[in-house]
Amino acid sequence: MQVRERAAGVVPLRRDPDGWRVLILRAYRNWDFPKGRLDPGETPLAAALREAREEASLEDLSFPWGEQGCETAPYSRGKVATYFMGLTARQDVVLPVSAELGRPEHDEGRWVPLPEAARLLPERLQPILRWAATTLGEPLGP
Repeated sequence: MQVRERAAGVVPLRRDPDGWRVLILRAYRNWDFPKGRLDPGETPLAAALREAREEASLEDLSFPWGEQGCETAPYSRGKVATYFMGLTARQDVVLPVSAELGRPEHDEGRWVPLPEAARLLPERLQPILRWAATTLGEPLGP
């Protein structure tokens, strides 16, 4: 399938005393990580950082696992998204109002353990979550 559109996002992670948590966002009934289309001339990492700020007010992301991303297989008529693992200290979930929409882009956000994310995220994001879990050395469950 020909790649017709590029997107980028962040797998936002934080370490709690009881383990790793990942931020997932829900728009309607679809769960995802913060992500969006690349603007003209924008690098995937720059787009991922912008989307994390716009969709979840994540301003303090660092990349202790490096700045290498993991791509999805093509979906939705040729879209490919590249995700980066970002570390944050943020514990709350903020869904800022989009100036374009007049409301937040997402209906809900949750910090969840990796196995719960595996239950909620769609099939196209399972390889991204497995990549993150493997990088962290964390099991996703049975």
